[in-house]
Amino acid sequence: MNKKTVRDIDVKGKKVLVRCDFNVPYDESRKITDNRRIVAALPTIKYLIENDCKVILCSHLGRPKGEVKPEFSLNIVADELTRLLGQEVKLAKDVVGEDAKRLASELKPREVMLLENVRYEAGEEKNDEELSKKFASLAEIFVNDAFGTAHRAHCSTTGVASFLPAVSGFLIEKELNFLGTALENPERPFMAILGGKKVSDKIGVIDSLLEKVDVLMIGGAMAYTFFKSMGYEVGNSICELDKLNLARDIMEKAKEKGVKLMLPVDTKLGKEFDPNTESKTVPYTEIPEGWEGYDIGEKTIEMYAEELKSAKTVVWNGPLGLFEFEQFAVGTNKIAEALANIDAIKIIGGGDSASAIEKAGLAEKFTHISTGGGASLEFLEGKKLPGIEALQDK
Repeated sequence: MNKKTVRDIDVKGKKVLVRCDFNVPYDESRKITDNRRIVAALPTIKYLIENDCKVILCSHLGRPKGEVKPEFSLNIVADELTRLLGQEVKLAKDVVGEDAKRLASELKPREVMLLENVRYEAGEEKNDEELSKKFASLAEIFVNDAFGTAHRAHCSTTGVASFLPAVSGFLIEKELNFLGTALENPERPFMAILGGKKVSDKIGVIDSLLEKVDVLMIGGAMAYTFFKSMGYEVGNSICELDKLNLARDIMEKAKEKGVKLMLPVDTKLGKEFDPNTESKTVPYTEIPEGWEGYDIGEKTIEMYAEELKSAKTVVWNGPLGLFEFEQFAVGTNKIAEALANIDAIKIIGGGDSASAIEKAGLAEKFTHISTGGGASLEFLEGKKLPGIEALQDK
């Protein structure tokens, strides 16, 4: 990574604003159900505490759209940080207002505070210059450690970097090292697994990966667009009828590039969108009317698992079926298990695929699980991420 990290500048005793990604899931009682993103930020926070910094953390939570809404308050995050760090983390009552300024001015070395939800400010997502200046006025150094929002040009991710020395934290460093190495200098065979609903959502990634991988495996609902483009019926399955030519182009490009493009050979169908719906597995060429494809079938699982045995680098983005329903999570879970048992560099590109791996209890078996779904997708596409571009070069 050619961007400076907190290690590359003198932070000793400085007041530091850190953009984290504390956009964590929580239930109706506002209990955090997965604290992985908070835990991922701890190495950077602890490093700053050890260097006698006055630490000001900031993040968004949910989509309050520029309004103060108590259900999106970061109080649950402040409580969790207090527990994990073993020291009080004070929560400001506002983002850059009087309370935030007062707490920031009173901070002592090794103390940590948290600003309220940055998206309570209407200017945040517009990257408003005045708001960026207010963020900058709170500190002397800016550290971005929120890979999950690095693809957004907001005040707290890029705007503030115009007014303060800006470097990355350890989480962003780790993300770029793993994702960057996988793409630029992979151990081969290099294989990618892509799931998800739509070909159109992943076209940039598919295009980019066809230049780099040896094998590309397709799963999820987007497989049905490929089947349809080959002239087969797909029943009620999700299918982008306006993308059939695109699917054909992808298959043609894979052939030209010498990439082995693998599509499911069978599919598990459901009668309706219901966890307990009647289901059956059929070859991809025989999907009957009135049925919808929700998962890859047993033969596909075997075929993909066998292929993966020889992989040395694997990047996986997107579940291979409707993994929220147990009977259609089989494909995703079995491929996760197959991957867990091979000796390779295994990178999960955030979002739903990360949730599926966590749910299956296999996280420890993977080299890296990205904290940023959208950001890792754009990175895999080869796009420049504004939150990374704004940081100082080494």
